[in-house]
Amino acid sequence: MGEGSRLVRARTVTGDGEGLVSRAGLVLLAEVAETVGLADGLRQATRALNWRRHHPGRLLGLAVLALADGACNVSDVHAVVGQERLFGPGPSWASAWRAFDRLGPAELRAINRAEATARQRVWQADPQARQRPAVIIDVDATLVTTRADKQDAAPTWKRSYGHHPLLAMDAERGEVLAVLMRPGNAGSNTATDHVTVLGEAIAGLPERERSGHLPGDSPTEVQVGVCVRADAGGTTHWLAEECRHRNISFSLGYAIDGRVRDALLLVQEEDWVPAVEPNGSRRDNGYVYDLTALVNLSAWPKGTRLIVRRERPHPGAQLSLFDDVNGWRHTAFITDATGDPAALEARHRQRGRAEGVIRDLKACGLANLPFDCIVNNSIWARLAAMALNLLSWTRHLTLTGPLRKATPKTLRYRLLHIAGRITAAGRKLHLDRDWPWTPTLLAALDRIPPTVNPTT
Repeated sequence: MGEGSRLVRARTVTGDGEGLVSRAGLVLLAEVAETVGLADGLRQATRALNWRRHHPGRLLGLAVLALADGACNVSDVHAVVGQERLFGPGPSWASAWRAFDRLGPAELRAINRAEATARQRVWQADPQARQRPAVIIDVDATLVTTRADKQDAAPTWKRSYGHHPLLAMDAERGEVLAVLMRPGNAGSNTATDHVTVLGEAIAGLPERERSGHLPGDSPTEVQVGVCVRADAGGTTHWLAEECRHRNISFSLGYAIDGRVRDALLLVQEEDWVPAVEPNGSRRDNGYVYDLTALVNLSAWPKGTRLIVRRERPHPGAQLSLFDDVNGWRHTAFITDATGDPAALEARHRQRGRAEGVIRDLKACGLANLPFDCIVNNSIWARLAAMALNLLSWTRHLTLTGPLRKATPKTLRYRLLHIAGRITAAGRKLHLDRDWPWTPTLLAALDRIPPTVNPTT
């Protein structure tokens, strides 16, 4: 067999390399975390805990880096913590477990405040975030399969066993604003959970975006509009009233019930208007109609509208008998926003972005809950969300081109997993010069903005 046909070049492998580090690209995430104050916020959040050699807040910061790099349990976190040449001395595997066990609800609340402060710094430093006229919060739930002996684990509607966390997301930026851990049998339409997670999401927004959206705030205090999107499982009267109470617009999926079907039979063919894409171009095979005048919506907040979209079903689509008879697939949503029904429908349709955020969140550690205690698992879920947010902040602050929208997997394989060598003199990190994305990583490090005062 010739040399050119081998998968690798034949050579002797030894284990005596010195000064080498793997995953050297994590320095980019670490620098961003330090610059925006996230690392210091975690240290402050755990300052009340007693510690000897290793600060628990520093462990949480390293855990966030590990989760961003793909860790899914505590032993994976220790694989990153153990790189002393890159991150400095770290706790042992057993010490890491003990540190998590000492965390409680007070630390969880402090962690949330630390992330909110860091987010304010990031959004102030990012021109695109400052120029957004509105923030859209997507509320959705996902299933996490676990063992039956974990606290709050319960049977799920998919006949598995585990938890059913509820998430509030800024899907446009790929950030998770709030995570509410729930048993596996928690309902998709539990109004109290949706109201709770919405309140936590608003509390996690920067001051400018949060202004006017706290309970009791006047509409004149609103500086940036906020809209809440959810599927039909999140459509409850309580959530709609809570949005109105907080001066927030809503766009909620609506079930095609008998009243809607009867109203659709009254719509004339020429009354349907073409659906549009988010960029304003016409959407093929889609039509929209404002059905508000034909359905009684008096039980919903004043000004609520019912908008329906119809389109020819794609192969494999699940259809009702009504859809089969008419040859169209119908979907509906209610909203209190004014404007063109086609544009509002295009905005509501974009809630599919939330599925991508959930996928990326599970790739950052939410797919596994390693602890038996629900408090520790809640903190783990919060750290997983923080890891995804740190990746999002890094993309928006330091990257350009396609990498600005890259998934966690792409960032890991191109930037985070680069090899490096640390010299003893001066503690310089020399990245692999033959790695295709070394110039990209160096440019990203140069783009890290100076620290922004969160109170300005």
